Amino acid sequence: MEDINFRNIVYPGSAGPSTCGYCSPPGQRSKQATNYHSATLDALKLTPSAYQKMIDRGWRRSGTYCYKSDLKQSCCPQYTIKLDALEFQATRSHRQLLNRFNRFILHGEPDNSLETSENSNVGRTNGKKNKGSSPPKLPPFTTLADSVHLAEKLVLGPKSSVHTFEITLEPSSYTPEKFSLFKKYQADIHNDIKESADGFQRFLVETPLEPEPIPYPDRRPETLPENYGSYHQLYKLDGQLIAMAVLDILPKCVSSVYFIYDKTWERFSLGKLSALREVSLAREIRDAGVENMEALYMGFYIYSCQKMRYKGEYSPSYLVDPETYEWFPMSICIPLLEKHRYACFSNPSHSITGEADPGATNSRVEVSPESELFDGIQVLSHDTSGQIVATSIHNTRYLSYLQVRREMETCIRGLGTELSKDIFFTL
Repeated sequence: MEDINFRNIVYPGSAGPSTCGYCSPPGQRSKQATNYHSATLDALKLTPSAYQKMIDRGWRRSGTYCYKSDLKQSCCPQYTIKLDALEFQATRSHRQLLNRFNRFILHGEPDNSLETSENSNVGRTNGKKNKGSSPPKLPPFTTLADSVHLAEKLVLGPKSSVHTFEITLEPSSYTPEKFSLFKKYQADIHNDIKESADGFQRFLVETPLEPEPIPYPDRRPETLPENYGSYHQLYKLDGQLIAMAVLDILPKCVSSVYFIYDKTWERFSLGKLSALREVSLAREIRDAGVENMEALYMGFYIYSCQKMRYKGEYSPSYLVDPETYEWFPMSICIPLLEKHRYACFSNPSHSITGEADPGATNSRVEVSPESELFDGIQVLSHDTSGQIVATSIHNTRYLSYLQVRREMETCIRGLGTELSKDIFFTL
């Protein structure tokens, strides 16, 4: 099937509940601590433009598994959030974070609280201490890109610095070094010591996105990606991998999939620094002439989870409406989220207070096999010669099976009719 010249191929999945990872610890969770998916699918391949349309409708991927949350039924509704990369202005706090990290790389500011391994010189200052003196001055802040790249080896060239800091953007791939960092991150941050190499690959390496050339009008800057697709952005300090961002670079945005880091360096707030770097990446692609590039998608904003609210601190940010899929500024969204568990920004009267009702997911009206919902939907099948071809789902027996009909219905409603007609379903 991999040789078929079809651009978008997916397996529809079942809608239903999943354990919530955003509520209180497992032993303290209530019976309502459940999130629901209104649609799921496993993608064999997707064009970047198709996935762009999906995340604009509230979808998100984990490896090749894609899901759309049911915000009305979930205990912790998950709203897609995007940051306008073109209008973003670094705050004083952001500039301080960048300066502190850049100063450490360039001048080796001493920090007695920084833990290092016995056999590593990473984090040491090579004897260059400034105890009792003012910290070395850095160039004044001019642009976000200048500050983000200030201490990178590629920018410094032959200039000396106490530490060597390198950023590499490469297509998603597996290496033992990446897996080692992931295992350490999961153990230190999430107290999970059971991660396997296969699990890491399924979660953060595998991707359905097919690379497509980014349409730079002029020669591509060597620091920018050549194609839309899935990437790993590697942070290396003195040759050691200390952090990795998993990114999807799409026609309209840089989409942040996941970020892992070595806890040794958490005092530098690497997660916040990565967000600034990803905003800068979107801007740099735009400045290189790619006019559609405009935003950093930061995954889900979950108001009910205090630790996930930080995403709203980057401005100007917007949440996608769960019913119309229009974007609304945080200034409109937050007051509604403060009062309602489920908030509809386009029509506040549709907002819901109180706990989710899991039973509501079962009160559904089944669609018939003849429903217009399935018009124009194509599935892959074998013709008489054994070749795989696309055919109308109405010309098959698939819709006579209730489970298939349910899975197809939730996928089509989740994807929208227009996008569904550009996708080939395999059953």
